[in-house]
Amino acid sequence: MTNCFFLGACLLSATPLLAQTPVPPASAYAQDHYTKQEVYVTMRDGVKLFTAIYTPKDAAAGKKYPIMMQRTCYSVAPYGPGKYPARLGPSETMMKEGYIFAYQDVRGRWKSQGTWTNMTPVLDKKKSKKDVDETTDTYDTVDWLVKKVAHNNGRVGQWGISYPGFYTASGILSNHPALKASSPQAPVSDFFFDDFHHNGAFLESYIYTYPVFGVQKQDTTSKSWYDAQMIKAGTRDGYQFLLDLGPLKNADKYYANNFFWQETVNHPNYDEFWQKRALPAHYTAGIKPAVMTVGGWFDAEDLRGPLTIYKTIEKKSPGTYNTLVMGPFGHGRWSRETGHTLHSNVYFGDSIATFYQRNIEAKFFAHFLKGSGDKNTGLPEAYLFDTGKKQWETFAQWPTPAATHQKLYLSASGKLEREPAATPGTQTFVSDPLKPVPYTEDLSTTMGFTPFNYMSEDQRFAGRRPDVLVYQTDVLTDDVTLGGEIMAKLKVATSGTDADWVVKLIDVYPPDEPNHDYMPNKSIILSNYQQMVRSEVMPARFRHSFEKPEAMVPNQKTDVDFRLQDVLHTFKKGHRIMVQVQSTWFPFIARNPQTFVENPYKANESDYVKATHSVFGESYLDVEVLPKATVNP
Repeated sequence: MTNCFFLGACLLSATPLLAQTPVPPASAYAQDHYTKQEVYVTMRDGVKLFTAIYTPKDAAAGKKYPIMMQRTCYSVAPYGPGKYPARLGPSETMMKEGYIFAYQDVRGRWKSQGTWTNMTPVLDKKKSKKDVDETTDTYDTVDWLVKKVAHNNGRVGQWGISYPGFYTASGILSNHPALKASSPQAPVSDFFFDDFHHNGAFLESYIYTYPVFGVQKQDTTSKSWYDAQMIKAGTRDGYQFLLDLGPLKNADKYYANNFFWQETVNHPNYDEFWQKRALPAHYTAGIKPAVMTVGGWFDAEDLRGPLTIYKTIEKKSPGTYNTLVMGPFGHGRWSRETGHTLHSNVYFGDSIATFYQRNIEAKFFAHFLKGSGDKNTGLPEAYLFDTGKKQWETFAQWPTPAATHQKLYLSASGKLEREPAATPGTQTFVSDPLKPVPYTEDLSTTMGFTPFNYMSEDQRFAGRRPDVLVYQTDVLTDDVTLGGEIMAKLKVATSGTDADWVVKLIDVYPPDEPNHDYMPNKSIILSNYQQMVRSEVMPARFRHSFEKPEAMVPNQKTDVDFRLQDVLHTFKKGHRIMVQVQSTWFPFIARNPQTFVENPYKANESDYVKATHSVFGESYLDVEVLPKATVNP
């Protein structure tokens, strides 16, 4: 498996840009300063989980260290007593501060025993030792570590990015008394809304990932047992390849024996299969570990997860130390320093990952694992990066009650208005699933395991198509900061019986915007750049219920309401706020046939039809606007 940004656990290389003196390579430092042991930890049902433990060489009875634990489905390689990873822990900073680091293959993966399950359902009521889940495996592992690993101080922290973020988020529920601090980072929280789906719409861009998640191994192994490149497309153009593949059911030619693909295909709605894998539903009062949930505003995989987990814990367990960090990053990119911090073509500043690692992450864990642990960390409730101002801001509560709601109406004139027009009017377009709107202009990224750059990419290529509606404000005469939740309230109609509705919030740069010094693509100009800030898709079939889909009535005005994820972005004076509305977003989102079918994964070629869509001028976005005094530098 080579896509480390998807795996999260692979993100093990970071060079601090701000280091004052030369330091040896991270791998050499780990080997020089840590002793490695490999053990099997027995769970309550007898299954043994492979665990690699790295202990500082100077650990002693008079110098004890806390334990930092990561549980992963992506391998704790390198295997072997004398082999060390490029880096230990969440950052080089923490590696050098000194912790005992424990890495574990979860059950059914790599060198661990047991059967692999995607997003292991939490069992709230356990009746016997056979009732196991990630909460019991976390508890049993923590219990073993504090009892068996020499020279630990009895405190454990857990962290992980992406899928390991899910194991961290579920580990919170173990409530082992030694688990003092947990940091789920880009955590998967619900596969019907994170990663593989958005509001139930299937992310066809994930089609290449199924070998990793849908093949059971036969025995403990340190070598891959699946073919990560099972789909041999013979092209670098993922848009054309997946368009030529045709209906989703044709993926069976690759995945007829892939159990996760078959589970996906046979559960098109939010039924019990998905519901029991929804982690936030299990959070209740009395969560004991301190929690710092981390995400990236441009995380194309898991943006909903961190926001949902933070808000759920905040609501269900108000007495828990619970904080949120959101930076200007793609998936997991806060775990390594790139020097100049960019996403797509947008430059946010220098050494932002290093700032996070040293001043936020390391501080959080040091307080609860080495310090007083009294919750007086000196960190705010929410440490969020304003992606328009390009600076960190702090909040005592998120979303902040100081925000005011503002409606932005989609006027038929193409204006984005604060008040509805006297005669709202309608805009129409023809949506053709055989000629879908691309989600990116960079075709070189469409054969990767997951998308990346599209979340801040220039949207001019889409807005100039006839099947994309465009609404924008006049040039702003003052800065406008949107901070909080966004709700799309659409009134739409279609000549078909089903449709996807995509809404994109965009920052339009002024004509005289200069290119910055670090442009990754010299052919791009920032003059009139249309930077996507936030976006989401909603299948109309789920407008009333994710459990029970309903067809649209042809040509009937219909309400389609859905939430875009949170935002903190200042649209600067001289810019414009734009909204684009479309119905295809390919191959990020699988094409909607536009004919209502019971199971879109089993739709026939003949079900894919053109349709005329209408967006009525009463449609609007409900956004939260921050007063200037709300945020603190």
